[in-house]
This record gives sequence, C-alpha cells and structure tokens, in this order.
Amino acid sequence: MKKEGKIYIVDDDDLILSMLRRVLEKENYEVRTAQDGAGIVEKVKSYRPHVVLLDVRLPGKNGLDILKELKDTGIEAEIVMITADDTVETAVKAMKMGAWDYLTKPFNLDEVKIVVANALNNVRLKRELEYLRRVNSSLFECGFVGASSVSRLLKEKVETLADARVSSILITGESGVGKEVLARHIHQLMHNSPTAPFVAINLSAVPDTLLESELFGYEKGAFTDARGSKQGLFEIAEGGTLLLDEIGEMKLNLQAKLLRVLEDRKVRRIGGKDEIDVDATIIATTNRDLKEAVKRGEFRMDLYYRLNTFSLYIPPLRERVEDIPVLARHFLKIFSQEYGKKIEGFSPEAEKFLLTYPWPGNVRELKNIIQGIVVLHNAKTVSPEHLPAEITEWKKRIDASPHPFSLPEEGLSLEELEKNLIIQALQKTSHNKAKAAKLLGLTYDSLRYQMKKFGLD
Repeated sequence: MKKEGKIYIVDDDDLILSMLRRVLEKENYEVRTAQDGAGIVEKVKSYRPHVVLLDVRLPGKNGLDILKELKDTGIEAEIVMITADDTVETAVKAMKMGAWDYLTKPFNLDEVKIVVANALNNVRLKRELEYLRRVNSSLFECGFVGASSVSRLLKEKVETLADARVSSILITGESGVGKEVLARHIHQLMHNSPTAPFVAINLSAVPDTLLESELFGYEKGAFTDARGSKQGLFEIAEGGTLLLDEIGEMKLNLQAKLLRVLEDRKVRRIGGKDEIDVDATIIATTNRDLKEAVKRGEFRMDLYYRLNTFSLYIPPLRERVEDIPVLARHFLKIFSQEYGKKIEGFSPEAEKFLLTYPWPGNVRELKNIIQGIVVLHNAKTVSPEHLPAEITEWKKRIDASPHPFSLPEEGLSLEELEKNLIIQALQKTSHNKAKAAKLLGLTYDSLRYQMKKFGLD
C-alpha cells in the first residue's frame, strides 16, 4: 500500500523515537529516525521527507541551529520542533525561524497525529500551488501568443477588453483552440489578485435538472432535497470570473435567466425572495455557430446579441501556421521541465512535419503530442522519427502528391472542400469510419471530430 508521506524524527531519547515511529507507521507514514545532529542536514536533504520532527536539545548541537540550517537550504519539508520546555519564548523563537509547529513533552499522541497530518497537507498544498503557478502561468499564453498577425491582433483586443473591465465576453472557436486558456488569461489581467476566484462550469456536462441550482443556488426547503441553503456559482465567483463553457448547450429556459443576470447583474436563488448582486466577469465559450443556432430556434437571439457585444474569435491552428513552431517549442519547454528531461528543440525536418500537418484537434492536440514525445523519448533534439504516425503519414501523402488539385481561379471554401472530401471518403468506404480516416490521412478520433463539426455524425 502506498505510504501517505515521509517523516524524519530526530531525538536523542530511544523511547520517544520508538513510540513516535510506532504511532506514525500505524498512520501509514514512512518513518526514518536519528538520535543526534551529526550530519543531520545532509541526511534530511537526501531523504527528502515531507515532515521533520526535530528535538530542540540534541547531543552536540542545538535543534534551533539545525532548524536554521535546514531552512537555509530551502528544504520543502515542514519542521515541527519537539521540546520539553513549554515556555512561550522557545515556541515563539522556533516559529519565527520557520518552524511549522511545536510539540511539548510528554506528548498527547492525538495531537502528534493532527500536527503531522496538518504539516503534511500544507507541504502538498504548497507543491500543488507551485506546480499550478509554474505550468498555468505559461499555459495562460497559449491561446494567443505566437508569431502570426492573427495572434497579435487577438492579444491586443484581449488587453483592450481587460483594460475596459467589460462585464461579459463571448469566446468562440473550434474545440481545442484554447478558449478556456484565453478566459483564464483575461481573468488574470482583469483581476490581478491571487484571491480573485476563477469558477468554471461545463454546461454540457451538468444535467439540466441540476444546472439551474448550480448556477443560481437555492434556499432551504426550495425543493424536496434542499435541506439547507446553497450558494450558486454566480455568488461563488464574486469579485472574480465565472466561465460558462459550452454556452451553446444551455437550454432555452435557462438562457432567459442568464440574459436577465447579464442585464441586471442580479440573481435570485431558487425558492428565494431577495435579489443578490452579481459582481463577477462572465465569460462564455462555445465551438458552435450561435448565429446558426439562433436561426434554428436553439439559441435566443437577444442573448446572442448581448453576448456578442464583446466577442473574441480564436482561429484554428491551421489558419495561423506561424504559431505552430512557437507553441511546439513552448510546450516542449514546459513538459521537459515537468518530466526532468533535457530536450532542447526540434530538428528542421521535424518542424516541417509539424507545419504540414492540419491539426484537426488544434492546440490541444499539439500539446498532447508534445507531452507524449517528452515522456517517451530522451533525445536531445526531436526528429521526425519521434513524431506520431498520423503526422509522418500525412507528410508522406503530401510529398507523394504535391499538387493533388488545382485551386480554381474564383477560389473556394476550404470548409466546404473539407466537408466534401469527408463525405466522399465515407461513401467510398460504405461509411466505415476507420477506413475513411485512413483514406484522408487522419486518426479515427480526428475524423469523428471533423464529422461532428460538419454535422455528419
């Protein structure tokens, strides 16, 4: 069974070491012990524990001096001091020097368990926050940073809307282009505070019967299972941002309520009488054509025009080819750091392969492929042999047929051409999707995505 955490105990008393080891091992911790301070800093560093229990008085060395040395090394572990001196002065001094907490002899074993568990949770939280800060701060840029003129214009528009602190924004684009990433970046620009909440909900993933209570909250007794009051997401996002992902999937009755929130900036809980002010930036995203949805009666016209007042369109990756190598290098750097690899870049041949591929899954597909390359390979440079089959096979098909068709003088619709080719492939294979995908040089999942996009599924 996997251990819950690693604990290092330093105390010169055999009985205390034995007792603490027994108690903590029963809590499923991995425990190591030492009886003096000789070389203890190096021993702790090599063991890399989550929590250190350190006696103040050790043979030959003061525990407070060891505490200082450990903190000077930048150790991630939380340090809990053990002392027989229960005076406030000792505790205050230890805490000022960076100790997480202290335990006084004789021990209350329940207190020991609680202090160690809290210290361990704090270490985990700090590591998670550091990871998210490091990764997300880089990922925030992926939705718009690039070498293309399209990306630069999008960035300028984002900054303009953020400076104006508009109350609602609509972000559109194909699946995988980075709509949520861009929403998070807008949130960061508008609410430059670590305490400002960013609350996201995928409207297509929540059952219709629950969605209203999730968004608006409810009062006790509003319905059978409402045994207490609950805040809705509009309230929880107070002072920050509420992301409504897949807004095109919202039912018409809730669209009317959302429109009222956008207009009045107030919500009323289910079963409630009072209106609650909404002080949050509302960002909606969709990969659907809402204008077409309005024509089909699936989306309210008034809500569409209200959302579309401030809109951002993220083009698919195939339409901003200059961004592909920039994003590829960006993801390579992130994942190389995350997995402890030293992959420096891409060979010119590998970059050509990446530029040729149409990226039906957009930035998300590129990110996933680069992650896979980093995990599976240790080469200094990414070469074509490290790329997945769908990319290399596509390049071979292009090279074998450099001019598969001639562009008409009057031009054509690329989307209509893609749709027509998919229909032909399905007809040629009697609607066998696996064979049709092979004819088109796509993966099975990529073909399914394209079919859904064109309404062919």
